[in-house]
Amino acid sequence: MFLIPDPVGRFFHRMASPPHFYALTEKLMPWLVVLFLLLLLPGLYGGLVLAPPDYQQGDSYRIIYIHVPSAWMSLFIYMVMATAGAIGLVWRIKLAEIVAISSASIGASFTFIALVTGSLWGKPMWGTWWVWDARLTSELILLFLYLGVIGLYGAIDDKRTASKAVAILALVGVVNIPIIHYSVEWWNTLHQGPTVTKMDKPSIHVSMLVPLLLMAAAFKLYYVIAMLQRARLELLQRERNAQWVKAMLEKRA
Repeated sequence: MFLIPDPVGRFFHRMASPPHFYALTEKLMPWLVVLFLLLLLPGLYGGLVLAPPDYQQGDSYRIIYIHVPSAWMSLFIYMVMATAGAIGLVWRIKLAEIVAISSASIGASFTFIALVTGSLWGKPMWGTWWVWDARLTSELILLFLYLGVIGLYGAIDDKRTASKAVAILALVGVVNIPIIHYSVEWWNTLHQGPTVTKMDKPSIHVSMLVPLLLMAAAFKLYYVIAMLQRARLELLQRERNAQWVKAMLEKRA
C-alpha cells in the first residue's frame, strides 16, 4: 500500500483548508504581479521591437507573441480545469472544485484570443479569415467546451452539484486536447507544424524564441493571478456563513 509521507500529507491538508488558502494567496498576490510584469514587459519589447522581421512574413509575424501563448494557454488551462475537476469529483475537495470553475472563463478568453489573432494573421497569409482547418475547428470546439462548462455551472443552483456536473463535462472534453495538439501531424492542414516544440531543435531563431518564451511564461503567471482572484471570490461566496469569514471581516472592519 502506498502511503503519502506525513509532511506531504500535512502540506496538502493545509492547502485544502479555505482559511489557509485565502491567507496564503493574499500574501502571494503582490509577488505574482511583480513577477508577471518582469516577464511581460521584456517579452513585449523583445518581440515587438528587438526581434528582427521574418524573411517571408515581415513584421506581420509578430502577432505570434500573443497568438501562440494564448493557444498554448487554451490547452494548458483546460487540462488544469479537468484535473482539478477530477480531484474534486473523486476526493470531494472544495478548493479543487473552485479552481476548476475559476479556470473556465480565463481559458475561454485565451481560446477566443487565439482564434481571433489566428484569423487576423490568416487573412494576409492565407487570403481568408477562416477555413475549416482541423486545428482551427478543434480549437473552436474547445471554446464551445469552455462555454458549456460556464453555462452548466451557472444553470445549477447547488454549486457542489454543479461542480460535479462540470467536472464530468470537462473530463469528456479532454479527448479534444490531443486532437488539437496533433491535428497538424495527423491531417493535411493549412496551419503550420510545430516550430518550438520539435524534438530536434526549434525552427525559430533564438532572437524570436526568447521573447516568445517570456510571453508564454507571463501568460501563465497572468492565469495564476486571475484564477486565484476568481477562486478567492468564489470561496468567499461559498463560505460566507463560515466562522473564519466572519472573523476576517470583523478584523478588517
